[in-house]
Amino acid sequence: MTLPDLALQIVYGHVAWALVLVALLTACVPQVARRHWRAVAAGLVVLSALPGTWSPAWWLTLAFQYPSGLLVGLSLVALERRRQGSAPRMVLPLAMALPLALGGAALYLDTFGVLALGLYHGGFGAVGAPLLGIAAIAACAFAIWRGHALQPALALLAGLLLYALLRLPTGNLWDALLDPLLWMWALGSAVAAGVRQAAGARVPAVQPALPPLQPPQPAPLLAAEPVPAGAAGIEQLQTLRE
Repeated sequence: MTLPDLALQIVYGHVAWALVLVALLTACVPQVARRHWRAVAAGLVVLSALPGTWSPAWWLTLAFQYPSGLLVGLSLVALERRRQGSAPRMVLPLAMALPLALGGAALYLDTFGVLALGLYHGGFGAVGAPLLGIAAIAACAFAIWRGHALQPALALLAGLLLYALLRLPTGNLWDALLDPLLWMWALGSAVAAGVRQAAGARVPAVQPALPPLQPPQPAPLLAAEPVPAGAAGIEQLQTLRE
């Protein structure tokens, strides 16, 4: 088991929570962020850098532990989208949210002794965890190279590199990929996706449009035979009467 240096963990906690807070505020209050983005970011960074209980990072670490590297990567992606003028995504893609929600549920059940499989302790492994991390880094690099799910792959790659190079945040692979705040976000995103799919399934299928009915055409009237004029016409009418 290789743990990061304590001083490095403390610095990581301040910087990581500052990024998460800036990304969260710019997503939840876009009007303020659009007008005073730099001032808001600078103010949160300064507050997070304060020592001890003066810093919101201290209280957030007590409540949610250190933010995972993946959450930091997602925050950086959201801030980059904001810088480019795009609105940040309030929900995670289902392909990311569902594995995180299920994996987090399994880890929490294992931590509470319900499963008792030693899953969390395996994240400190000297062989299995690094090999799994290398395989995930290779998969992320391949997805980025092919252009598939570019932003989630970049965020995941950032979290994995923090774990591989600096052992942050705790030296455990699962802490690099998941934390309580990210798990709640993933769970909410998965539930929201399920509700949308269920609502879409209840909508009846759209029937193909029928061609418009043509109004009935009146039967053509027989043209009346012209009546001849003059004396010849009178004689002809008399002949027809006889």
